[in-house]
Amino acid sequence: MKKSLIALALVGAFAAPAFAEEAAPTPVHTFTGNVTLASDYVFRGISQSQRQPAIQGGFDYSHASGLYAGTWASNVAWVNTKDNNSMEWDFYAGYKGTFADDFSYDVGALKYYYPGSSTGNAGATPDTTEIYASIGWKFITLKYNYSVSKYLFAWGDQSGTGKDNRGSGYIDLSANYDLGNGWGVQAHVGHQDVRNYSDASYTDWKLGVTKDVGFGVVGLAYTDTDANGCGSASGAYCFTGTGSSGKNVGKATGVLSFSKTF
Repeated sequence: MKKSLIALALVGAFAAPAFAEEAAPTPVHTFTGNVTLASDYVFRGISQSQRQPAIQGGFDYSHASGLYAGTWASNVAWVNTKDNNSMEWDFYAGYKGTFADDFSYDVGALKYYYPGSSTGNAGATPDTTEIYASIGWKFITLKYNYSVSKYLFAWGDQSGTGKDNRGSGYIDLSANYDLGNGWGVQAHVGHQDVRNYSDASYTDWKLGVTKDVGFGVVGLAYTDTDANGCGSASGAYCFTGTGSSGKNVGKATGVLSFSKTF
């Protein structure tokens, strides 16, 4: 309840010192949703939609204890080991918290699921499960994802001897800095190691800027990688054909996006 300056002065003169009004308690259960429109779906530096626009969205649940779970989906255009696939559907859960001054941590598991019927192509499936752990300090975060599923995004064995991709890892160093007035900047560098398929391993990097416009957040980012694309010996990231007919999904690109959380 608001009080006039005169009333506050009288209280200060004739009463015991006043205490600040208590802040609203943190909700025990929190549910949120999100939706994004993007000019390209870029994941770890690689276009998942082959340079085409993407619509994405998800739902999240968090508990005051630090536990959380959620789901997220996007259209994709690269899976060739499943018929009638055009979507990635993710499921995740974990636990996060803070410690000391300005430090945070996060541990959990993530499932990437690609609906559709398997073609039986050498048994390699794009469906992938990772566990992850991160530590953060202020606006900087270091995260590591470790693949526990047999295959990592259907790469299989480069030598053709039947080995799998279990144990592949992705390390990610990111910074997200708030400039104030709704502006933010972000920087990232990461390295994907694909076990038993060295030609699919690569390093990626990203620079971006965001602006909160009140009814959502607009983002513009530049991404690039040193992945083997069209014209390389392996062409690991030359999708839909080879050579001049393929799409180099690991090359430098800009991504414009609009996101809304509700």
